[in-house]
Amino acid sequence: MDRVSIFSLIVSRVLRSLSAGIIFVILPYLVLVELKYSSLILGFTYTAGTFATAIFGLGVGYLADLYGRKNSLILASFLLPLSALLIFLNHSLIALFVASALGGYSATGAVAGGGIGGIVAPIQNALITELTENENRTFYFSLFTFLSGISASVGSLIAGLFNSEQGFLIAIIMGFLSVLALLPIRAKNIRAKSASLKNKVVIGKFSITGLLNGISVGLITPFLIPFFIRVFHTPKSEMSIYTFASSLIASTLILIAPFLDKKMGFVMSIAITRGIGAVLSIMMPLIRIFPISLGIYLILPAMRILAMPIQQRAMTEMVSQDEVGRAMGINQVTRLAASSGSTGLTGYLFSESQIDLPFLASGIIMALNIYMYYKFFGGKNEVNRPSRGSSLLKPSGD
Repeated sequence: MDRVSIFSLIVSRVLRSLSAGIIFVILPYLVLVELKYSSLILGFTYTAGTFATAIFGLGVGYLADLYGRKNSLILASFLLPLSALLIFLNHSLIALFVASALGGYSATGAVAGGGIGGIVAPIQNALITELTENENRTFYFSLFTFLSGISASVGSLIAGLFNSEQGFLIAIIMGFLSVLALLPIRAKNIRAKSASLKNKVVIGKFSITGLLNGISVGLITPFLIPFFIRVFHTPKSEMSIYTFASSLIASTLILIAPFLDKKMGFVMSIAITRGIGAVLSIMMPLIRIFPISLGIYLILPAMRILAMPIQQRAMTEMVSQDEVGRAMGINQVTRLAASSGSTGLTGYLFSESQIDLPFLASGIIMALNIYMYYKFFGGKNEVNRPSRGSSLLKPSGD
């Protein structure tokens, strides 16, 4: 295993996540409080970021498999700091939409899950797959998500210490440093021989489950912070602390993903964690008591992303090595395209004071998503069986 390349990828991801965590908290306050735009405008801003991330993510997934992963990752990584630079220089509505598209301000995941700048996710995951072995892949997916989440949570905490202009300046610096950190990576230069896909059926199944997951997540995740702004009038200084705590919990719990993979396998891990998330989604708007709502906010992101490394491991085992980037990209495009529509819908509903409906719909759709995982992958197959090689504390191989 190439430790230099793994370390370089980790450093880049940490710096990028710091930048994303700052933007994650500052953006809704900039739009809703400082610029005094409506929730509908914020929803359109997130929709632009989500839709653009879906399209760009698919493109870079193909680019990575066909023309090389390292150079594709460096190129895609430039977009996040450039987007922050645009907002730093210009607060106009057009600049917000363009920056959201370039930087992927989708907020369709927890801070720990990479809710900002998701365009690079397919390439990062393809590189992790390239640099690791099957038996320790869940561990490394979990490790990267953990470090990314911790860094993003620190970024969200930093956001509460500075005004918007200062916060975006720090995000710009961290973003450009994350690009420089990629230079020492030594990729194996795995390239597909053809643009056609051999694993269409498997990729199609993951795309359907991704679509349902995208609708469910897009309905509420970008509006968890606006929920507290609208319902409880929570100031940014407090919300940054709560976001830090929520991300810290999610990032720490992600470390048990290899254990879940080993004990329960792919489908059962998703069913339990996302099932809990569905119940919490339904509860949140119905019980508008601040300590209870805050408790749900602290736990919900963790339940949304806890099985993510296991799902990623399963996908990489079910598709060919030279199709991983495209498989990840196609899965992302269906998930984020669906999220873009549902996020826009929630922006409208929030502007009309219909706050309950998106949360209720999200829980129901997530339940349907779990059912589809059982339908597609619930049989006795290799990826659904508990992973024999996963270890909670350390990788099982070198």
